[in-house]
Amino acid sequence: MVKRKLIRKIHRYLGLFIGIQFIFWTISGLYFSWTNLDEIHGDQFKEINYKSDYYTDLVPMDSLNISKGINSIELREIGDTPYFWVNNETLYNAHTGTIKDGITENDALNIAEKHIKSSYIVKSIELINESGSHHEYRDRILPAYVISYDDKSRLKAYISKEDGKFQTVRHRGWRWFDFLWMTHTMDYRTRDNFNTLLLRAFSLLGFFTVLSGFTLWMITSGSLKRIPGQEDF
Repeated sequence: MVKRKLIRKIHRYLGLFIGIQFIFWTISGLYFSWTNLDEIHGDQFKEINYKSDYYTDLVPMDSLNISKGINSIELREIGDTPYFWVNNETLYNAHTGTIKDGITENDALNIAEKHIKSSYIVKSIELINESGSHHEYRDRILPAYVISYDDKSRLKAYISKEDGKFQTVRHRGWRWFDFLWMTHTMDYRTRDNFNTLLLRAFSLLGFFTVLSGFTLWMITSGSLKRIPGQEDF
């Protein structure tokens, strides 16, 4: 009888302590399993088949006069002009070799126009220079232009000012996913760490809660009581 009361008390208080987190795990798990990940990524808003043009008459690399040499290069299409993004730090006009000091608002709008479906109407554009650990544009290149669209999903496109790259889109579905992901991983600082001590602790507590429940069932089971030697429970 003493063992039964003790296990019941342990099970009750463990369940009360981690019950809210169990609810969050269940709700977020349901949301993840019933959600199309491509829609979370915002593919329904993008011109998925967009491809940049083919360009000729590009300047040779040695004409850029980069003293330290080149270890990376990417082609950017800004407007109808090709640019080289060299060493992850400088934009060069691929026709003339001149340096471009970041992109303008009009450039950003032109880039977005090629990546976002034409049915979405631009509402506003602004430049952001910083983003916190909970910002929807966290851990990406700054500064960046944020283009907001007149849409019920509160669609936004992000384009980095420095290199003119279309970075990502964010919308209501993604924001719900991001919030529930935070509650699922229990990373309330950066939202992206799946190895937090808090998550590990609650996982262990959850295991002991289930284990105490099984133990409580075993010692209160009518069939188990009929087993010789178990009467003392």
